[in-house]
Amino acid sequence: MKLIGNILWLVFSGLESALIWCFIGLILCITIVGIPFGRQCFKLAHLTLWPFGRKAAIHFIKHPVFNIIWLIIAGIELFVIYMMVGLIWCVTVLGIPFGLQCFKFAKLSLVPFGASVEKK
Repeated sequence: MKLIGNILWLVFSGLESALIWCFIGLILCITIVGIPFGRQCFKLAHLTLWPFGRKAAIHFIKHPVFNIIWLIIAGIELFVIYMMVGLIWCVTVLGIPFGLQCFKFAKLSLVPFGASVEKK
């Protein structure tokens, strides 16, 4: 089931989302100050390519300063976007697994520093 879900996710929204995250990560890595933030974008891009069968563990305390900066600059907006997209996916019964993946991304997009992505 994970394989089918990942393939469908990749076709419908995963590839575009990962490309956007990679582009943002590359833009952020142009400057020395943006490199830590760019690395987090690459972490999110990796997760958005193949999300089924993985879980995100949040550890806010590891990097609280970077997490607060991320939260102020982009975290809240990304959280709201992923929550709205997740709710739209959950309107249909077939879209519920995809909506749950969006909720996982919403959680990770709030505080990505110190978060780890692990296989279930």
